[in-house]
Amino acid sequence: MNTAGLHHITAVTKDPQTNIDFYQQVLGQRLVKTTVNFDDPGTYHLYYGDYTGMPGTAMTFFGWLNSVQGKVGTGETQAVAYTIPQHSVSFWNARLKRMGFSPERVETRFGQDVIPFIDPEGMRLELAAEENLPTIQPWQGSPVLEEHELRGFYGVSLWLDEIESTTRILTEILGYQQAGQEGNRYRFTVPGDAPGKVVDLVHKPNAGRGIFGASSVHHIAFRASSDEHQQEIQQLVRKMGIQATQVIERHYFRSVYFRTPGGVLFEIATDQPGFTVDEPADSLGQKLVLPPWYESRRDEIEAHLPAIRRSLQEEVSE
Repeated sequence: MNTAGLHHITAVTKDPQTNIDFYQQVLGQRLVKTTVNFDDPGTYHLYYGDYTGMPGTAMTFFGWLNSVQGKVGTGETQAVAYTIPQHSVSFWNARLKRMGFSPERVETRFGQDVIPFIDPEGMRLELAAEENLPTIQPWQGSPVLEEHELRGFYGVSLWLDEIESTTRILTEILGYQQAGQEGNRYRFTVPGDAPGKVVDLVHKPNAGRGIFGASSVHHIAFRASSDEHQQEIQQLVRKMGIQATQVIERHYFRSVYFRTPGGVLFEIATDQPGFTVDEPADSLGQKLVLPPWYESRRDEIEAHLPAIRRSLQEEVSE
């Protein structure tokens, strides 16, 4: 059974407030969950996406305040791409410039217009213009008009010393198919109309290792439609001779992790139960929620977290 594509992408911020302001106010993504890193509960874990943060739209950040500045290198996710409607290229170019960002020249990649730019902390983002748009749940509170809203992820670009081992994982385990090549960029896609269908492997044998820190992508997660599907993928990974973790409970999904021979950390995440398991859809992200096993430590945890406001208009809380 093939994966439907990307589930979520997790990166690092050392400035949670700047992060919230950018992803909500500039990109128009909803803050769908304000929680903590389950492995490091003294730090935020922020989630952005469409109205409910459905799989394929969820961009998440670990709030590691003391991070060094990251620098991309081989064995890493080099860029995260969102889908925009084909008619929205000029809108987004103008919006980014007006809000103080400097998009690079529009590229044509596999016949599509792509706007590359850098987020406030140095992470490379791209907006890929698409005619056949994936279905998402628009956020009515977005500062971006619905006709121009981001339509979830388009995909990711991975910088690799060698692409053969990651190609095998994508095609033999995750159900991707090679869809084309332009220079040193090899494109892989999965069928269907869900967001996050594209993985580009960029062959960069002499780029050198990067520096992991703020702006770095920690891992990319692919969708498992059920627990059985996740276990099937886990077994296939292990049969390929790659170590994969046991299933880890993440409250909003269940996770299995493995590091590819190319160096990128992959996660297999279940679609269920989703972000409305502990909050109603209409108030997602507006308060700090903790998984049940940390609730008894709420006062201690809140005391260590920096104050944030959820939007530019909101009073500082927590």
